[in-house]
Amino acid sequence: MDVTAPAALTEMPSPQFVMVGDGLRIATYLWEAEAPDAPTALCVHGFASSCRDNWVSTGWVRDLTRAGYRVLGVDQRGHGLSEKPHLATDYSMDAFVGDLVTVLDTYLCDEVHYVGYSLGARVGWQVAVQVPDHVERAVLGGIPDGRPLGRVRIDQARAYAEQGTPVEDPVTLDYIKLGERVAGNDLRALVALAEGMRFGDADPDPSDPPLQPVLFATGTEDPIIERSRRLAESAPNGTFVEIPGRHHFNAPGSRAFRQSALEFLGQAG
Repeated sequence: MDVTAPAALTEMPSPQFVMVGDGLRIATYLWEAEAPDAPTALCVHGFASSCRDNWVSTGWVRDLTRAGYRVLGVDQRGHGLSEKPHLATDYSMDAFVGDLVTVLDTYLCDEVHYVGYSLGARVGWQVAVQVPDHVERAVLGGIPDGRPLGRVRIDQARAYAEQGTPVEDPVTLDYIKLGERVAGNDLRALVALAEGMRFGDADPDPSDPPLQPVLFATGTEDPIIERSRRLAESAPNGTFVEIPGRHHFNAPGSRAFRQSALEFLGQAG
């Protein structure tokens, strides 16, 4: 396959479905590299997004493949073409981590460069901590702490998703708009995810950080930037970069972000 051809860089391959531990089907996408021993970049999207939305439409897959990477993309449970259960109990951190471990095992990936944004970055922190042998280095963009989903009024979000009841809480309304932005999203599944991830083990633990080299990147207009910076400082091999002029929702499209990530990933070995 000619990975430098524009069409090959922007088209979505047919999804390959991986069955995970609780019986859900997770959609995965593979862009092969020309070199048989090319390193694999595992790309994991954020809340209410998808592999296409975060990584293909923004140019990440194009740039990673041009740089010689084999790219493995995932639609996390509740998103994209993956199954979308409606129970909060289906959305725990252990479930998200377990899904990715199963995907890596299915693709026979011993070690990857992890690239995650927002929820995908939060899951990536935990993957790097819990199964460190699977992650050589990681890019964690817009990593949240402070349980951002804890600010969602679940009662109002659920009433809107199920009966169309108008949402009064402005924070909850913002999340509803975010969920409706991507075609194919299931609001009931996203509400269940918000309920399942809002408390418990949703926060990254600065006292137990990833030990691998990690690039933390957050937009200068993102309210979480200082908290992201503190998480980077807690990681012994963490580096922090600002994404100039970007907020939380448009940072993945930043060329400066992509360039910083590619430079960082290129330092492997």
